[in-house]
Amino acid sequence: MGSVNLRWMALLLISIALTGCGRMMEDLKPSNSDKHHSGQIAPDFTLPDTNGASVSLLSVLSGTTVNGVVLYFTMWCPTCDVHMSSMRSSHIPIYPTIRFFAVDYVSGTVADAGHSELSNGYAGSGFTVLADTTQSVLNLYHATMGTTVVIDKTGMIRMNEDYKDDRLTAVLTGLP
Repeated sequence: MGSVNLRWMALLLISIALTGCGRMMEDLKPSNSDKHHSGQIAPDFTLPDTNGASVSLLSVLSGTTVNGVVLYFTMWCPTCDVHMSSMRSSHIPIYPTIRFFAVDYVSGTVADAGHSELSNGYAGSGFTVLADTTQSVLNLYHATMGTTVVIDKTGMIRMNEDYKDDRLTAVLTGLP
């Protein structure tokens, strides 16, 4: 009789615990409403690049030859390398008025981000690597590994989602 009661108690406790997880599936599949999304003005930020220069989104967008910005959030993993290699070969050469930034949010220091840029073969690649050492921009854009943000010349977000080559091409082609 005692073991039957223990099983029922265990089942009851598990049921109570799972009841609190009613929105668990929503957490596993975050919606784009969790991010700054298309049609919103991009929040400004300033980060150091791997040469130590401060890069501000507003100052980049105010450049006369810049029509937009792509932010790619990287961990320097194999998946990120595939995405960044694709952009390096099929987007950067075709869109010379778009500035491409790799946002390194894992290295911890500007020097470490520079080392990652070099050791992964991205020095002089067309990407400017930004060191998000406090993950402030990662949090500002609700980004994760592979998040790709496209911001047009007016500061409007045109895309904020996981990297998809065809989607990025469509958004960049549609920029004014």
